[in-house]
Amino acid sequence: MADYRGRKVVIIGLGITGLSCVDFFLAQGVTPRVMDTRVSPPGRDKLPGQVECHVGSINSDWLLAADLIIASPGIALAHPALSEAADAGIEIIGDIELFCREAQAPIVAITGSNGKSTVTTLVGEMARAAGWQVGVGGNIGLPALTLLKAPAQLYVLELSSFQLETTWSLKAAAATILNVTEDHMDRYPLGMQQYRAAKLRIYENASVCVVNADDGMTMPVRGVDARCVSFGIDVGDYHLNQQQGSTWLRVKGEKVLDTREMKLVGQHNYTNALAALALADAVNIPRASSLKALTTYGGLPHRFQLVHEAKGIRWINDSKATNVGSTEAALNGLQVQGTLWLLLGGDGKGADFSALAHYLQGDNLRLFCFGRDGDALASLRPSIATRTETLQQAMAQIAPQVKAGDMVLLSPACASLDQFRNFEQRGDQFAQLAKELG
Repeated sequence: MADYRGRKVVIIGLGITGLSCVDFFLAQGVTPRVMDTRVSPPGRDKLPGQVECHVGSINSDWLLAADLIIASPGIALAHPALSEAADAGIEIIGDIELFCREAQAPIVAITGSNGKSTVTTLVGEMARAAGWQVGVGGNIGLPALTLLKAPAQLYVLELSSFQLETTWSLKAAAATILNVTEDHMDRYPLGMQQYRAAKLRIYENASVCVVNADDGMTMPVRGVDARCVSFGIDVGDYHLNQQQGSTWLRVKGEKVLDTREMKLVGQHNYTNALAALALADAVNIPRASSLKALTTYGGLPHRFQLVHEAKGIRWINDSKATNVGSTEAALNGLQVQGTLWLLLGGDGKGADFSALAHYLQGDNLRLFCFGRDGDALASLRPSIATRTETLQQAMAQIAPQVKAGDMVLLSPACASLDQFRNFEQRGDQFAQLAKELG
């Protein structure tokens, strides 16, 4: 545990994470200063009166007068004011670094471009099923520092590449990079290898590294070593096994669970389950408890979530798929007995949809495209596409046509803001219509 008494601390960024940092330092007897580039940052009304606050810009004078800067993941370390502070020898860290210096229980650390919230939540559920006291947070749910307030036998942290950039003391009992696909390129001007390098920091000092056998970008920079355990679709220590129409989770040659017993559906979720199982095994969560959690966990809202099943038809809400990569993950390896009725649409934010064309082949598929970029999406395969203005109109046309064995999947590949407040509202409307129409 570190002693911060007498330190001149500046926190950049408010919100719930910034407030957790303020609370942490006040409890240590240190009154920090806070700044936020937003004019009305969330949480400003909750700041204690003795904490000075600067809003609307970066206060370089405050930074250069500090001897410790806690930077929000939202500000790039390449920002000129932070570069100047670093050149002046001022220590710059993030809230995860503060947490790692204090944590007294083992840490499972999870990052990746897709799936990290599902895997983080799953490992937490596995620990709870074993009766463990577990703290789950980081880039999901609770800020990491607030987890220190309750006793814990295990911490499970979802970590973004931005958080990892300002973390040095992480010594994870088990760590994984689930996958690396193009994301946040505005923050990584040197491209994918710079983005990957930030993620690779999660393996430094980790006891076990859980790597994706299907994605070479998840391997440690010096290659696979004795710490590494792998998961994958067809290969890896933890992999999927197709047998007589069933898909099994298999661990080192042993079949451990028929995926039909799981509430999660889709090949990407089965590989998420394998990654979670590998992490849980690495920290000695009893296998029986982990498998029990896999049969009861229904998934995060709006992430390939089964929201209605009747008459042999499954209605899947994947409204969180707000970009092309997320929809690709949903469609990759997806097996549907009958016809897949796929809902695409919204605001594509200038994205190139062409990567989806590969997944839109075959005879057992119907496309329904809505919203601002509905025309561009329908053009991917016009012969099977129906263009509607709204999601509701699309579902009204689908409902009378579906049959047993079919799946209706909302995985829009677009943001929702052209027609909805957010992706949650879009997903809620889909779920409500599924129950009414299905």
